[in-house]
Amino acid sequence: MRILFLAELFYPHGSGAELATYLYGRLLSKEDIDVIVLTNRFPGDPSYSKEGAMQVYRLPMFETAGSLKYSVLKRLDVLASSLFNKLLSWADVVYFPRFWFTAIAWAKAHGKPVVVHMHDYISVCSLSSLYNETESRVCAKKGTLCSPKCVFSFEKAHGRSISQTVGSMFLNSTVGRYLPKLMTLADVVICVSSKQKELIVERASLFRGKTHVVYNPYPDYSDLEINGDDFGYFGGPDVLKGFGVLYKAVSKINGDKPKVHCTKFRSSSQEFERQISDVGFSLYKWLEIPELEQLYRKLKSIIVPSIWNEPWPYVVVEALIRGRFVIASRIGGMPEQLEGCKGAILCDPGDSEMLAKSIQYVQGLTMDEIVDLGYQNKESFLRRFNNDSSIKKFIKLCENLT
Repeated sequence: MRILFLAELFYPHGSGAELATYLYGRLLSKEDIDVIVLTNRFPGDPSYSKEGAMQVYRLPMFETAGSLKYSVLKRLDVLASSLFNKLLSWADVVYFPRFWFTAIAWAKAHGKPVVVHMHDYISVCSLSSLYNETESRVCAKKGTLCSPKCVFSFEKAHGRSISQTVGSMFLNSTVGRYLPKLMTLADVVICVSSKQKELIVERASLFRGKTHVVYNPYPDYSDLEINGDDFGYFGGPDVLKGFGVLYKAVSKINGDKPKVHCTKFRSSSQEFERQISDVGFSLYKWLEIPELEQLYRKLKSIIVPSIWNEPWPYVVVEALIRGRFVIASRIGGMPEQLEGCKGAILCDPGDSEMLAKSIQYVQGLTMDEIVDLGYQNKESFLRRFNNDSSIKKFIKLCENLT
């Protein structure tokens, strides 16, 4: 079988969704399935590379500025190119892991079966988050159109400029309302958790009957011993990742403050950094893998205080496989990930008081208890999830289309 991946971003660019796409490509190629990836080319990237049976073609389609889901839509010329149509003719199945919606219609017009992978909520929310920023709560609407007020609040909360905010309001209230219709053309829709599937299907009945849950594969995370008593948070200043909730929680703790290492903080004022350090936070920018692993050794617990329905955060997967105690929000796919894990606490999303008490509880555990609970976390997770099951289910869904 031959599968064409149409991915506007590809690892090492992007985040969790792009990591999952790369892992699928690599695992499929080991199962004697031919995989070709067509993706964007950034400065420094080769135009072509190969890993096993997975080939990657890169075309310079867009730059990093602007909205990713709209940047790729502008390049209709790519759909008409000889390379694109040659690859389309080659494929038995066309796979879409993110936002290349116009190519879905193009593939269907050429009679190709289409698989769409949902790593967020773009099919039912033009902002992808299913979170109402104007009311600071999970969105309860049933339609697929975000209001201009909600878009404005979202962009403001994420520090966008006025021009970026206005542009986002226009695009999400015009083009954005039609994108979900293109996704309904898919023959198979893959969700990464049962909760994500539930939220999507209840808002868009057209996906019912074609939507399946396949848990994302995970990398070969190495064992990293625990040499410290610190906590880790890897979500940056993003409101939806819950940094504000974490800051409030740590501020409530009297006595010895926990040392919390926070990554993905690109730039901040000296006043902000002073204020944060006084509470016990250490800020880092984007860390390369060796730097992250060095930091990880200091951490006995990972905190994931998200306030939106994260479908399947890799930060939780990595923490469990690396044997860390996990404090996370009871929302999205995280309860599925942490089910049966004794070294984990689920907090109500946004509840800084509950989060503070959970942190204090972990502070009181001995190192022997932390190590033992972390080991049990790893064993529990690996009993319930494995890459072989995920890739076999993925292949079966594709085979049923050919």
